[in-house]
Amino acid sequence: MLESRELTKKFGAKTAVDNVSLAMEPGHIYAMLGPNGSGKTTWMKMAAGLVKPTSGEVFFCGKPVGLESRKVVAYMSTEPYFYDWMTILDAGKYYSDFFEDFSMENFLSMLHEMDLNEKEKIRTLSSGMVAKMKIALTLARDAKVYMLDEPFNGIDLLARDEIRAAILRAATPEKLLLLSSHLVEEMEAIADRAVFIRKGVLIEVRDLEEMRETDGVSMADRYRAIFGHGEVQA
Repeated sequence: MLESRELTKKFGAKTAVDNVSLAMEPGHIYAMLGPNGSGKTTWMKMAAGLVKPTSGEVFFCGKPVGLESRKVVAYMSTEPYFYDWMTILDAGKYYSDFFEDFSMENFLSMLHEMDLNEKEKIRTLSSGMVAKMKIALTLARDAKVYMLDEPFNGIDLLARDEIRAAILRAATPEKLLLLSSHLVEEMEAIADRAVFIRKGVLIEVRDLEEMRETDGVSMADRYRAIFGHGEVQA
């Protein structure tokens, strides 16, 4: 469904993504893992059609990503992208104007499940509340692919529980979910496949159940083996 072929992105002399060929299929939750600066965000932005590759291509259902794929690929970035005057409801209306597959009903339902009031001003929200709102905005779309960049970063344990539950509810056999993170323990409880990337280079893609059965190691164990104790971040 989603595939990159020899995908490379350079920013001046720095290579953020280096010749990555990677294929992902629906019905799975992929964890893209690596320390900060590994190229996770850059790969996801190219897959979402938001950043142009230096070389190589990204394909969605066999066709290059572009305007059509953006209609069915929901990407949640780490950067703030809301106006100060907005309430949570305003953000929902903003998404509704831009995305035909956005469901205001589902958005409001998720807000209430996560104990968020749609009348609150976004500028008054804590980082955890903003994270939950961004998840609700993204998952309220009826997309074929959901890409969530660092969904657990900088939020407390209870907010993580609510976000994890929302992600798992969105996981269906016909949808593909990709989460990037350096918080390995959080990913272990959600993902069934892991993509390990270091300094822009794809190291390996593993089926986690198979890895546990054949190698006897967890995703966290494999992360430590690849990146070394000095690079592991929690």
